[in-house]
Amino acid sequence: MFRSILIIGLIWPLATMADGAAPDRVIDCYCTDKTGVRFELGDLVCLSVDSRNFLARCEMAQNVTTWREIDGGCFTSSLPDTGFIARLQRL
Repeated sequence: MFRSILIIGLIWPLATMADGAAPDRVIDCYCTDKTGVRFELGDLVCLSVDSRNFLARCEMAQNVTTWREIDGGCFTSSLPDTGFIARLQRL
């Protein structure tokens, strides 16, 4: 009986660490775009794939990071042309 408990006591810690990762280690998950820029989980990014632009969020799906499409287009902003640049060039 003592021998069985001793063997289980020696094998159990090895079996629980069979994947090679320490139990307190946190895996750093992130997404990358086609240029290799790193984005954290939850980040929203305008992606351009096959000449199509769309808004995507970095998410986890079954232990794999992935881009999930949120909107068919990307947000853009522009300032109205007030002639500001032309006035600066004249100075």
